[in-house]
Amino acid sequence: MLNPNEAKTVLETALLAAQDPLTLTELRRLFEEDIGADTLRRLLDELREDWQGRGVELVNLASGWRFQTRPEFQQYLERLSHDKPPRYSRAVMETLAIIAYRQPVTRGDIEDIRGVTVSTNVIKSLEARGWIDTVGYREVPGRPALYATTKSFLDDLGLRSLQELPPLEQISSTLDLAPQTPPNEEPGAATETAASAAATD
Repeated sequence: MLNPNEAKTVLETALLAAQDPLTLTELRRLFEEDIGADTLRRLLDELREDWQGRGVELVNLASGWRFQTRPEFQQYLERLSHDKPPRYSRAVMETLAIIAYRQPVTRGDIEDIRGVTVSTNVIKSLEARGWIDTVGYREVPGRPALYATTKSFLDDLGLRSLQELPPLEQISSTLDLAPQTPPNEEPGAATETAASAAATD
């Protein structure tokens, strides 16, 4: 049986080699013996502490654990890339924020809030990025699609859940959106700044 340091080395190797975040279930498969979820979380927390103060950090996201570059070093890495990060229009960012706060929503809901027609290209660009998806259809005439954010959206923002997003009031001034979430509704949010940063991932 591996000792804790050896187990951490196995976890570190797997996480550094992985293309996508790894769940606890996937990480447990690394070991022949059964390692409990609590033990695995403790080892991951220790590994995260081991990487403190370095250019790369271990983070726990919506879809699992991964190593990622610390945000303050992203500007340096961008100098190595010949591709410019995608830039999103204000319409795209406003639409994304509305979906994140009010999900699930239809295109009609978004148009009511923004006061303008939502272009098909806006929805397509968010779907292509993997930030939103159709999660159902509203049972009204025409059965319009209901949109919600995805785990990829949270992963790209470095978050585990919508509860970690900034308060609605904090971004409503940035996007000039009036807070309209009912008091008993659990809000989620997307910021223009955060989403723009995620676009550079």
